[in-house]
Amino acid sequence: MKITITAIKADTGSLGGHVVPDPKMKEAISKLMEAEKGVTIIDYHIQSVGDDIAIIMSHTHGEDCEQIHELGWKAFLKSTEIAKTLGLYGAGQDLLADSFSGNIRGMGPAIAEMEIEERPGETVVLFQADKTEPGAYNLPLYLMFNDPMHNPGLMLSPKMKDGFTFEIIDVEETEVNSIVSLNAPEEIYDIAALIRNNHKFIVEKVFSRTTGEIAAVNCTTRLNLIAGKYVGKDDPIMLVRAQGIFPATGEILSPFTLAHYVSGFMRGSHHGPLKPVKVNGGLSFFDGPPIVSACAFNVKNGKFTTFIDCFADQFWDTIRNKANQKALYIREQGFSGPAMLEDKELEYGGITDKLDRLKGRFEARAKALNKKIKN
Repeated sequence: MKITITAIKADTGSLGGHVVPDPKMKEAISKLMEAEKGVTIIDYHIQSVGDDIAIIMSHTHGEDCEQIHELGWKAFLKSTEIAKTLGLYGAGQDLLADSFSGNIRGMGPAIAEMEIEERPGETVVLFQADKTEPGAYNLPLYLMFNDPMHNPGLMLSPKMKDGFTFEIIDVEETEVNSIVSLNAPEEIYDIAALIRNNHKFIVEKVFSRTTGEIAAVNCTTRLNLIAGKYVGKDDPIMLVRAQGIFPATGEILSPFTLAHYVSGFMRGSHHGPLKPVKVNGGLSFFDGPPIVSACAFNVKNGKFTTFIDCFADQFWDTIRNKANQKALYIREQGFSGPAMLEDKELEYGGITDKLDRLKGRFEARAKALNKKIKN
């Protein structure tokens, strides 16, 4: 059976600052989705990470379906109404358009969408991140599909022997979709050369070279490139298929043990470790650190099973402690050096304003000439 899984996520308001959405916001979305179940959509699921709400829908309408995208947009408008009624912070923050225009892409919410031919035992892992950008998934995707240290299936399973194709997009090319397809393992060094730059080059999709089927899809929306100014961090969402011709669930999760440094954190302008957290958790340290949740589920005839919280096991407490230490270490540097992002990536304009104002106060000084010592 061919189905489409559409996962969308947005910050439409939060309790206590950038911490966690109010349960009433999720209830309003659930009520709207329930009315569409069996009509526009087959099934749905709602959860949150940090201050973002995620809606996962299954349907048979394919990718970029106007009805499905509009349903998601209406759901976020409903949650925004609740947030405004409660006086929550940042109500409707990620909704950058005044009205729906046919496709939710480019309107603010993050979206990851894949049309698949449903397999027996179709297994999918959903990732949601908060206080970071889509490039935060670059390294995990590279490791889970390229590195046998994290994915021993690359050596052991004949179903993955041909490797994977990476579609990488240049998100700074805003006038066109500038995309390159590179094959692993032959071109892994070229892949690495691009995706080391998390701000510009982002892995958008991964495909199996054995069958050509899609393996993963990552949101590539960058809010500041859409709006031209700070409107909140991008907080990406990602879908990864597991088992069979794809990595096992454990191989997909393994790269997140690194708690690697990504951009975002406080005011979207610092580096911090990507901390694996439980689903529906909040934030408390410098509006961070950057966090990611993961849950695995199965799909049968388009209907979802129970969603399993992948980072709930006590093993991940060790990784959370590791991330906490890494967060403390880099935040000790405050604004100095690599702790804060380079100027063009700062999500607030205060630094730029200060630098522009100070330019005129610099004065030219004649260079001193070296004097030679006479013997």
